[in-house]
Amino acid sequence: MPIYEYISEHPDDPGQSCPVCRRGFELRRPVDRAPLEKCLVCKHPVRKVISRINVPEVTKPLSVSDAKAAGFTVLERRDQGVYEKL
Repeated sequence: MPIYEYISEHPDDPGQSCPVCRRGFELRRPVDRAPLEKCLVCKHPVRKVISRINVPEVTKPLSVSDAKAAGFTVLERRDQGVYEKL
């Protein structure tokens, strides 16, 4: 189940948001459900926040020895359709 982030549509106006939706909150919801339109606490309007995704950073290209150390089999093409294990 994905985690969605929501924040108040009027975070600077204390009359239009509570401390929970003013700071923003996370909620686990099924994918097929519609996004929230109101805060669960104060019932004022909220909007879904587009958040960053977590992707691993590759700082350098992987070498043959790195691939072997990670448990991969490294093959090199020799001829038409013939591969040799390194």
